[in-house]
Amino acid sequence: MSEKVFVLGGEQTDFQRNWSKEGKSFLSMMREVMQDALDKTGIDYEEIKLLNKENRVAVFVGNFDAEQYTNQGHLGAFLTEVDPAFYGVPGARYEAACASGSVALDAAVTHIRAEDYDLAIVLGIEVMKTVSSSVGGDFLGTAAYYEKEAKGVQFPFPKLFGKLADVILERYNLKEEVFMDALAEISRINYANAKLNPKSQTRSWFMNKEHALARGGANNMAVGGRLCITDCSQVTDGAAVTLLASKSYAKEYAKKHGKDIDDIPRIKGWGHRVAPITFEAKKNESVGEKYILPWTRQTVKDAYKRADMDVKDIDVFETHDCFTSSEYAAISAFGISEPGKEHIAIQEGTIDLKGKKPINPSGGLIGVGHPVGASGVRMMLDLYKQVTGTAGDYQVKGAKNGLMLNIGGSATTNYVFIVGK
Repeated sequence: MSEKVFVLGGEQTDFQRNWSKEGKSFLSMMREVMQDALDKTGIDYEEIKLLNKENRVAVFVGNFDAEQYTNQGHLGAFLTEVDPAFYGVPGARYEAACASGSVALDAAVTHIRAEDYDLAIVLGIEVMKTVSSSVGGDFLGTAAYYEKEAKGVQFPFPKLFGKLADVILERYNLKEEVFMDALAEISRINYANAKLNPKSQTRSWFMNKEHALARGGANNMAVGGRLCITDCSQVTDGAAVTLLASKSYAKEYAKKHGKDIDDIPRIKGWGHRVAPITFEAKKNESVGEKYILPWTRQTVKDAYKRADMDVKDIDVFETHDCFTSSEYAAISAFGISEPGKEHIAIQEGTIDLKGKKPINPSGGLIGVGHPVGASGVRMMLDLYKQVTGTAGDYQVKGAKNGLMLNIGGSATTNYVFIVGK
């Protein structure tokens, strides 16, 4: 697989922006991010027209809930409103809750591997600031089993991942003070990294460990069980574009742009597993297992196997920290620590930006922001930046291989990709 799908780069919007306040729609966002991505990669609309004549290009749009947030479906067809170059280009919208960006990437990768297309334009997008936080929380509840887990519940997802924190604490017999300190440290790291990222939502926010530990006060209210505001990812307007290519097109691209094809990253491995949709079923299934989220662990193992790699080969991780508890569970799923020992890796600085296994140098969903349909595509873009040494102030020195984990629901849909040169 590693020889078949290449990552050419792309661009993301500034996740700090509130597009509704600017009087702009999702279409404005699409137009802007697409132009920026093409400028960044050196591909123009004329080239897309030429590729389309030969049926060599397709569009894959990741989006979770535009029907509710913006009263619009059929987003896969809206690239035709971005530029006439997209007239006739195959395009569709893909949805898997918070993993919508990754299911779009997966479809693109599959088509390239099957030699259907040579260039895949993957666009992840979500406009979320069109409604109040409580209404948005209800919309997000449809990523769970709405009738059983979210209907009539204010902010259902913080409560679901609060339950994950409870299970971690109880299952591994951890001291609560140690565990909560570890969650606060995850928060601190992600906010600190985000300050280095010029496109992050929270780059100008104040946050430190003391604030994260001050749970339950007026400035850090409880939102779900033991979890408080500092444990949560952000409500974000944003889009990201990543361009994927076949080996034949990557050769053309490299020659045209004076690059060595060996310097263009490729997707080395992938994993995709689906766990039971309700959190209660996940919890019950994992009784007696080493991992509380066994299907998340299996997804990582599948990606390692396909890439013929292991945790020792990965230099940088981007993970789905929708809440600090989800990142905590991911540490052992990656193999960085044994299950129940994640707090040790955190205490020892292993996942810090300058640690042995940095997690979320971008700032993650907590720091960068979490426009739901865009997060998977943004993670892929950040892995591209890391392995090409173009991540700027949040660059992990010497990063050659990166891994991303993107989940939908309460770790229901699990996607992992490994990217490297």
